[in-house]
Amino acid sequence: MTFLVKSMNEYFGYPQSVKKTNLKNYKYDMAILYNPEEEIPPSDKGAIEQFISAAKDLRISAEVIGNKDIGNLNRFDGLFIRETTDIMNHTFHFAKKAEMEGLIVIDDSQSIVRCCNKVFLHDLLSKKSINTPQTTILYKNKKFEDIYEYPLIVKKPDSAFSAGVKKVNNFQELKACTDEFFKGSDLLITQEYMPTEFDWRIGVLNNEPLYACKYYMSSGHWQIINREGNKTREGNVETFDVHTVPSEAVRLALRACKAIGDSLYGVDIKERDGEFYVIEVNDNPSIEKGCEDKILGQNLYKRIVDVFYNRMESR
Repeated sequence: MTFLVKSMNEYFGYPQSVKKTNLKNYKYDMAILYNPEEEIPPSDKGAIEQFISAAKDLRISAEVIGNKDIGNLNRFDGLFIRETTDIMNHTFHFAKKAEMEGLIVIDDSQSIVRCCNKVFLHDLLSKKSINTPQTTILYKNKKFEDIYEYPLIVKKPDSAFSAGVKKVNNFQELKACTDEFFKGSDLLITQEYMPTEFDWRIGVLNNEPLYACKYYMSSGHWQIINREGNKTREGNVETFDVHTVPSEAVRLALRACKAIGDSLYGVDIKERDGEFYVIEVNDNPSIEKGCEDKILGQNLYKRIVDVFYNRMESR
């Protein structure tokens, strides 16, 4: 009998990689997938601590897990992915596994598929008649001609955080860029270049606006994140009450998100001559302490965790 009890405790007990808590004080358990060593993670350490604190207030035990803890997901009621998602890496496998186990998941696997593949996302937004920059799909084995207006933006389908994105100024640069990018992809996206001082970022949760920011271009660069050289540099961020930003930007963001799902998204929008254009929809938007939470403060984290709680209750 002693052997049986010991075996059951080992099987149903929490793994060493997961911090033990006083479980009787909590109603649900939530895993936060996070890699503190990631170069540009969606959330910093301070934000993760705020999520854990907000969860505690709702009687949810939130635990940070790593990429080796996929076998422990059945011990939780929810999974919150705070690593840069990609269809080809462990984050997608975590989302799929968690869904199979019946967990509440943000980012869910469908959102990862629809947002991470820029070709898929463009097709989806086009079918919903959502305003985007002029976009063309390039095929690896199909010849294309010099019919574009330059500068032109070239993107890998799985580009994120300004990586896998280049600006080309002529057909020769376009050819060199596509030759490089086609080594890892059969499809590429080209978009018209829209120079702006900043991009709007509208945070959306459960099909409701959550926060709004201006992400300014990195100094002397055409992107928000400048990866040229030995040091990564980012532009400034200014946070606003969502009720004070252009209403058309918010409406456009909500329309784009409804085409994808009801998860947590960050919609990048450019404004030109009074018109608004969706650049992309991010399924794991940046939420950092002192940045996106500058207006709502702790309430930002509570609203996100509250969605987990309500979905757990409904389940």
